[in-house]
Amino acid sequence: MGTQSDAQGGARPTKSDDRATRDVLDAIRRIVRALRESSRAAESAVGIGAAQLFVLHRLAASPALSLNELAARTFTHQSSVSVVVSRLVERGLLTRTRGDGDDGRRVAISVTPAGRALLARAPAAAQERLVAGLALLGAGPRRELAALLGRLVDLMALPDRSPPMFFESAPAGTRRTRKETKRRARLA
Repeated sequence: MGTQSDAQGGARPTKSDDRATRDVLDAIRRIVRALRESSRAAESAVGIGAAQLFVLHRLAASPALSLNELAARTFTHQSSVSVVVSRLVERGLLTRTRGDGDDGRRVAISVTPAGRALLARAPAAAQERLVAGLALLGAGPRRELAALLGRLVDLMALPDRSPPMFFESAPAGTRRTRKETKRRARLA
């Protein structure tokens, strides 16, 4: 198993490698398709995309949260969830309230009655199924999958930026992470 050489001396995958590659790509395609279909269903049913629906679901499950707490609950970067929150605030589905008491800087984000009404008629968010499936894998396999996907991203030389939530555009002015800046400096 592994690779064989072709007539030009280059590596060519064996049939078992081809099958494994196809299986990986098929699994990724099925996940992306489910996420895309979920986003379309949400857009059609309630007029918001999957990322916005996922944020609403995560926020509705608890009292008001800070942006950092919401980012942790959505397993994404604060800048990415901030874009989604802003869109939901503009639509009147979320509110931002400046904290009082010990920390007046804290901004609490909560679901409005209109947001709860929308959730009552909204389809399930596919991201919830994805998160549940990852939880069912268990901690060890989840760490292994994270490491393998991280290695794949590195091998593909993809930018090391905080990605937007599924099917949301990247926040304006998304900055490179330190890791990407160092990698680009090495390559220059």
